[in-house]
Amino acid sequence: MMEMHSILKRMLVTEKSTIEKDEKNKYYFEVDSRANKIEIRKAAEKLLKVVVDDVHVINIKGKKKRMGRTMGKRKDWKKAVITLSPGNSIDIYGV
Repeated sequence: MMEMHSILKRMLVTEKSTIEKDEKNKYYFEVDSRANKIEIRKAAEKLLKVVVDDVHVINIKGKKKRMGRTMGKRKDWKKAVITLSPGNSIDIYGV
């Protein structure tokens, strides 16, 4: 079992996530790559004090980038889409 504070790394605030937050009560987070759906749900409920309806997890592959004449690669990471039950919300600017 992972430590709760290390599971949710940061909230992703983009144009798409803001629209989803307003219309469907969905919030996007960057999470630890070793965390599973159950751990993400428990961490969100305990740390953010909300009721979670659903969790979707997406593994994002790092892009290949050129640095001078050598090719490099950004790190792989995991994204979680957390759907909250009606009546719950997260203050995105206070997190």
